[in-house]
Amino acid sequence: MERTPMTERISREALEWHALQRQGGLGATDQARFMDWLVSSPEHLRNYLAVGRLAADLAEAMRATPLDQAEADAPAAGATPSNVIAWPIKRARVASASPSPRRSVRLRHLAAAAGLLLVLGAAARIAIPHSERYVAAHGEPRSIELPDGTVVHLNAESSLRIQFGLTGRRVELERGQASFVVADEYRPLSVHAAGLQVRDIGTTFDVSLQREQARIGVAEGRVQVIGDDGDGGLLADLRAGQGARIAYRDHAVSISDEDVDTMTAWWTRRIVFRNESLRDVADQFNRINTVRLDVDEAAGTLRLTGNLRGDDLASMRAFLDEQPTLVTQASSAGIRVSVRAEQGGGASPH
Repeated sequence: MERTPMTERISREALEWHALQRQGGLGATDQARFMDWLVSSPEHLRNYLAVGRLAADLAEAMRATPLDQAEADAPAAGATPSNVIAWPIKRARVASASPSPRRSVRLRHLAAAAGLLLVLGAAARIAIPHSERYVAAHGEPRSIELPDGTVVHLNAESSLRIQFGLTGRRVELERGQASFVVADEYRPLSVHAAGLQVRDIGTTFDVSLQREQARIGVAEGRVQVIGDDGDGGLLADLRAGQGARIAYRDHAVSISDEDVDTMTAWWTRRIVFRNESLRDVADQFNRINTVRLDVDEAAGTLRLTGNLRGDDLASMRAFLDEQPTLVTQASSAGIRVSVRAEQGGGASPH
């Protein structure tokens, strides 16, 4: 049968579940998830039984080993006495013959043993906890493939830490912004950030930590957002094309429809914003530029909508100059953005 990504995934999941079952001690929740997986497709059951047969073959091979070893240790008729050192003799070539039944059984045992070693090796890679930290420096957003195949787009000035174990995949977004294209696997994946937990349900989603709130957008699939401070209350259940803004202070939630292309525009260094505060827009711009926008308190509260190239300084300044209430002033330190003074009050020049 031709191996496809689907069949490869099912085989891998069967190996993982078998390893877990052999270890024992699965909780009720994990046991229920295993049963759901097992009965959801005939292919799941077929692959799981195949792994079980492979394990049984290895056990049989181990039982047969002492007999084979005893046979090997017994002196053959006409063998050289143990106190005589035999010189190497070049054997004449003989016509190949069919292997004996005993040798065929032994070869099958060896093949089964090798196969199960691969099984155990795959399970060991999952069972051994894996922890790592990833950082994207100023001006250097990056894409990362995690050990499970999940792809993370990590924005500049952002960092996260992963902790992958036997039964779960945990990601801690320490600062900044990250998008996750989650690899489908039996272990659940959760992203923890600023007192929130985002539970993946087979999806592509984005998490951005802003000054006063977290923003979660779902491009594909579904996520659930819950409080990560002990109460575990459900704050939002988001599907593709939805976004949530959750305040740090009181976990107040605002859910809205979002354009999927807008969520991921920053992957290509575009800054797309809709009714965003200028202060948050400036933070996005400053992540990838050496020349920084310095926004005063009054100007920072102004809400704007736009679509700009994040590394195009001239376009950004022209956009700000078009705002009737704003004035910009360039210096060696960057671009100062402030609220325009009242008419006749001596507005600062551009």
